[in-house]
Amino acid sequence: MTTAIAPSALYCVIAGEHRDLGVAEDACAGRFTHGGVTLELGLPPDWSAACLERDPEWRIECSKFLWGLDLAHAHEATGDARFREAWEAIVWSWIDQVPPRADAPEVAARRVQNWVYAREVFGASPSLDRVLVERLADEVAYVRANLAPARNHRTLELYGVFVAALGVPELDPDGSLAALALAELGKNLDADFHADGVHCEASTHYHALAVRSLLAALENARRFGLDPGPRYEERLTRACEFLRHVQRPDGGIPALSDADGGDYRELLALGAGLLDRPDLGGDVPPAGRHSSFPDGGYFVQRSGWDRDARYLVFDCGPLGDGGHGHYDALAIEAAACGRRLLVDPGRFTYAEGDPNLRRWFKSTAAHNTVTVDGLDQTPYACRKPRGAVALARAGMRTTVPGLDVLRGEVRSPTYEAVHARTILFVRDAYWVVEDLLEGEVDHRYDLRFHLASDAASVDGAGVTAPGLVLVIAGADEIRLEPGWISPSYGIREPAVVVSAPRIGRSALFTTLIAPARNEPAPRLVTCTRGRAEIATGRGLDVLTWSETAAELA
Repeated sequence: MTTAIAPSALYCVIAGEHRDLGVAEDACAGRFTHGGVTLELGLPPDWSAACLERDPEWRIECSKFLWGLDLAHAHEATGDARFREAWEAIVWSWIDQVPPRADAPEVAARRVQNWVYAREVFGASPSLDRVLVERLADEVAYVRANLAPARNHRTLELYGVFVAALGVPELDPDGSLAALALAELGKNLDADFHADGVHCEASTHYHALAVRSLLAALENARRFGLDPGPRYEERLTRACEFLRHVQRPDGGIPALSDADGGDYRELLALGAGLLDRPDLGGDVPPAGRHSSFPDGGYFVQRSGWDRDARYLVFDCGPLGDGGHGHYDALAIEAAACGRRLLVDPGRFTYAEGDPNLRRWFKSTAAHNTVTVDGLDQTPYACRKPRGAVALARAGMRTTVPGLDVLRGEVRSPTYEAVHARTILFVRDAYWVVEDLLEGEVDHRYDLRFHLASDAASVDGAGVTAPGLVLVIAGADEIRLEPGWISPSYGIREPAVVVSAPRIGRSALFTTLIAPARNEPAPRLVTCTRGRAEIATGRGLDVLTWSETAAELA
């Protein structure tokens, strides 16, 4: 028999992200900003006006009531009653204007948890609380009856139910709802993460969001005397390990697949304490530098764990379940000396329009890999793929003194040419990347690199940008194109794309990627397939490699 849960203080895992007095003041004025777009909805808001925004994601984000946490913080920090009054007016207007069960269960679940989080800070309101609890009961019943069958949405929905059950005891008098939600979260953790800890959607952003909900559930379970069991903690530890290893030296994560950037060091610090793994936090580095996550298809090279370390992540895995995968097989992102060098542009939007920037950000051309005839590796679809998808396969990893070598191959249903990529990390200092493409007929191959800056110049086979020197052998020409980086949803910033095309049945590109500091950068002296000579300040590095072996002399 399930017993009632003893009251405790509910933990809000996102409280630190929502302490913006400016956002709270805007909410008091009925002004809301999402994805770089601000709408004046009035106070109380006219929720029908939100439909005027072309991108439905704007309405979805506003419907989650995240700015309610900013209002709660502002009230707690200042004691100003305006912030409580605004929150009550906005919640009242939603309940009055928007019928129950009007949006997707995962959106309703996020709104439920944020209502409960804010209520925890504001306390029960004599004028609002009865109606609010009634609406929460209806929303929770709706979410519970319509849980997504799998993946990230199911995790978010279950966590919303769990928070409501703990934070509003009237919704769960015997504790059975909280127990059910926690048990189902454990099952979803088992189902959604590969054995190596990578989330099945293959998005670093959604991986982090799922980990955030699962860690918050563990913290709240302990506060309320619930035990999710050892398997929950074991699987969650692996998920945290991936998030720790994929983290750039500056603390951000690469925006792989449908992803925003973000800094999850505080979340990992929470995991370090909850899971008794100090190496997940920032003070104690993990034992290893080079890491492999073969099920998820991500491989990391790094020179160390300091902010100036060299770092590269290689994407050589499945497209990802659901619709968040980008067409980016064999893509890389690199950083060094406190700078981002080569970047994944991110997701920007889920909306299709003219021009279709959803398509551009998902495209193969928007990633640090090679396009064939300007085509995507997987035929474009806004959401889930509609047919066959590109298949990437990782090769043998070789690590010898002074050298770490990654290999991968991708085959596309769109064209018959096969792309093989080898990445050599030399003396913890620079990279050599070999791209071999072999087809049955002539193709236009285009090796593309997206720079972190909108400042770059070309001189022969070399490209110079802040903190970076690229030397590309094997291209017919090298030119710069305009591109974008999207640090968060709806925001895009100008950046430079390096385009190095080659026309023929086959192509062999050899690229030197060298961080540029005060000392002279390494130089590519000669290269052939499986061999390169690099001149450095310490002498001549002679590299040889095959599919199974590598040597540095």
